Amino acid sequence: MKQLAQLPAKISVHPEDGEFFTSMPCLLPHPTAIPDSGFHRRYFGIKVVHRLLQSVPSLGSDMLLYDAVTGELLALVDTDWITTMRTGAVAAVSSMTLRKSDATTYGMVGLGNTARATLLCILEQEPERHFPVLLVRYKDQAELFAERFKEYKNVSFEIVDDINEVARRSDVFISCITNAQGLLVEDEQTFRPGTTVIPVHMRGLQNCDTTFDRVFGDDTDHVRGFKYFPQYRDYNEIGEVLAGRDPGRRNDQQRIIDYNYGLGLHDVVFAAKLYELATHQLGAIPERTLNAQHSTLNFLPDIPIEKETSKFWV
Repeated sequence: MKQLAQLPAKISVHPEDGEFFTSMPCLLPHPTAIPDSGFHRRYFGIKVVHRLLQSVPSLGSDMLLYDAVTGELLALVDTDWITTMRTGAVAAVSSMTLRKSDATTYGMVGLGNTARATLLCILEQEPERHFPVLLVRYKDQAELFAERFKEYKNVSFEIVDDINEVARRSDVFISCITNAQGLLVEDEQTFRPGTTVIPVHMRGLQNCDTTFDRVFGDDTDHVRGFKYFPQYRDYNEIGEVLAGRDPGRRNDQQRIIDYNYGLGLHDVVFAAKLYELATHQLGAIPERTLNAQHSTLNFLPDIPIEKETSKFWV
């Protein structure tokens, strides 16, 4: 529904070097324009995500969710889980959409929450498919990562010390490193023909930008400011591939890199789905008169907001 939504480019401010507050507004289309969405009202949401060096955890986010017809503030949403899972979902969909036809081996580096969410979505997306996954060793992260997925029968892990070996052997290479310093793989020729590279947090693989056959992004305004954007050989948005207007991978020899900078559209859709689940299925808040201009609540439960003070794992 991206072409039907109002989705301004995100805006960031930077308190200190390496820190940011980023605002991400999105107005979803009217439900009549997306009849299979299941939505009962039109939503507007604005997410604010921050990365602050003195915050624990350093990355956090919240959203205000509105009824876009009445202007009523429906919810204040802690979007840490939404951000993590929608990021993983987008990486999973992109990897399946852009990989070569005979792809088998996935490689992963940066094995935190985003990587966990990504692999959760990959495995649930294709439960009948077996995934050999190469993990780049860092401290005890690879072992903990493999332990997280011990109940999944459609994945097997190999822990590798050298990131270049993982890059060389992978058909799909996914980096979830949040703050890469320099290039992760110095020689981009390490990636074989047919490799799909997904830098989830945008960093560390820019040497692929000018030499890979195709480059994709989730929104052109997000990537047009990237250093090598004018030198991309063949660029389009991933949504055009999903909509069937672009073939995506043109052959199994092409090397492809995909930048999904993060769309507020996904955050608002996730938040609206969860809101409707809570209000209409779980009964956490009474049913509203959805076509009324002045909807009211019989009661508003008192819910304490308790922000995380330590690392959490999905």
